[in-house]
Amino acid sequence: MRQAILAVAILCFGVVNAAADYVMIVPQKPGGGTSIWAAIVSRELEKFLGEPIRIQHIPGARDIPGFNKWHNSLRADDTTIMVSHGGNAVAFLQENVDYNYAEYDSVGMMNLDIIAARRVAEDADTAPVRFAAGSGMVPEALAMTLLRCGPLPDVDAYVGCFKDNVIWVHAMSSADRRLAFIRGELTGTRENPAAFKKHVQPMIDAGTAELWFHHGILDPETNQHVDDPNYPGYQMEMLYQQRWNEPPSGPLYDAYRLVKSFRDGMQKALWVRKDNPNLAQLRDALAQLAASEESMAVIRERVGRYDWVIGENGNSFRDTLMTFITEPALKSLVQFNTEALGLASKYKPELVQ
Repeated sequence: MRQAILAVAILCFGVVNAAADYVMIVPQKPGGGTSIWAAIVSRELEKFLGEPIRIQHIPGARDIPGFNKWHNSLRADDTTIMVSHGGNAVAFLQENVDYNYAEYDSVGMMNLDIIAARRVAEDADTAPVRFAAGSGMVPEALAMTLLRCGPLPDVDAYVGCFKDNVIWVHAMSSADRRLAFIRGELTGTRENPAAFKKHVQPMIDAGTAELWFHHGILDPETNQHVDDPNYPGYQMEMLYQQRWNEPPSGPLYDAYRLVKSFRDGMQKALWVRKDNPNLAQLRDALAQLAASEESMAVIRERVGRYDWVIGENGNSFRDTLMTFITEPALKSLVQFNTEALGLASKYKPELVQ
C-alpha cells in the first residue's frame, strides 16, 4: 500500500523529497553538560531547519571515542552533525586523537565560559580543595593553582604547590561528582552555563555554595578574554590581580590561557565535513535561531546570555585558536598535566604554529 501511494505521489507531483532526520553526535552519556546543551539547542534549531534532529550519544574514555567515530565514519553522512566540547579540545592539544578541527566546516558555535563554585567555608581560601578530575577539567586545575599559589618561578614550583593545595579525585562520573559536591565530599566543582544553572545555582541560592571563578569569554576582535556579563567580577585574571596585586604571567599562565581558550572556544560547537551539501542550510537555520527573540529567550533562560559565532566566522574563530599554540605554552601544559594531574599527555610538535 505504501509503495502504491508513493507511486501515485510521484506521478502527480514528481519526485517526493522525504524528510531527512538530522543527527547530532554528542560524545558523552546523557545528562552531561554537552548533552543538556545539545537538547536545548536542537529543539530550537529544528524549528528553522524544518527537519527533526535526533541526539545520538557515543560515550567513552575522556569523551574521545565519539569524536573519533564521527571523524572516521559518521561524518560521511550528510545529515550528521558533530557536537564538540571542551574535553575534546583538551585531548586534541595533548593526546593521540583521530579528529582534527581544521578538516571540518563550522556550522556555528556558542562562545561560552565555564563557571566554578565552591562550598561555603571559613577556610575556603586556605584549606586544600577537593575537586573531581574529569574530561575538560584541566583549565580549572590550572586556575586553582594560579589563584592559590600566586607568582612562582617555573612549572616545577606550580606542580609542587598544586600537590600541596588540591586533592584531585579520580574516577567519578558527572552524577557522582555533583552528588559529592552537594554532600560536601568535594569542596569545589565546575559546570558549563546550562549545567551550572541546573545543578549549582540552587546551592548558591540556598547559601551552601558560592561563586568561585570563571575563565572569561574570548573576544574574537581582540583575542583577549573579557569578563562574563552573566557572572561579572569573577574572571580568574581579575581575582588573581586582586589577591596578588599584579596580573598573572609566566609559563603556567601561558599554558592556562592556551588550554582555556581551546576548551571554552570549542566546548559547544557544531561541525560537518567540508563538502557537506547541507552546510548552507544548517548555517542559515542557525542564523535564524540566533535572530529569533523567542528561541534566544528559551536558550538564555537555560544557558545564559552568550553570543553565537556562525558560519565562516566559526572557521575564523577556530583558526585564531590555532595561533595560540606555541611551543613554550604547549610544553608547559604537557608538563603540568603529566606531573600534577597524572594525565597521559604528550607534546605534539605538529600543532605548533
